Amino acid sequence: MSQDEMKKLQREFFLAFWKLHILHHATEGPVVGQWMMNELRRHGYDVSPGTLYPILHRMEEYGWLRSESDPNAGSKARRSYFITAKGSEVLAKMTVQIEELHHEVVK
Repeated sequence: MSQDEMKKLQREFFLAFWKLHILHHATEGPVVGQWMMNELRRHGYDVSPGTLYPILHRMEEYGWLRSESDPNAGSKARRSYFITAKGSEVLAKMTVQIEELHHEVVK
């Protein structure tokens, strides 16, 4: 698969997978960007900070995550992301959809 084809695949499918991974891990405890990037890479996803951090910020804008950082650490302080009630609802709904799709696609 060419690099251009891989980028299209990432845009069309992997972004949703990454968001689900983030929500899942946020149910287990705070998610930090660098750790999440390494976790996604462990699963074979090639994700850069320039892709991951906008996803985290957008998920926070949607109300799926909330973040905290040390106010005394300045603008570059490490942010921890936590799942919200709305994020838990989204994950629960998507889990049902994933299970249904799995039964259709994987036989």
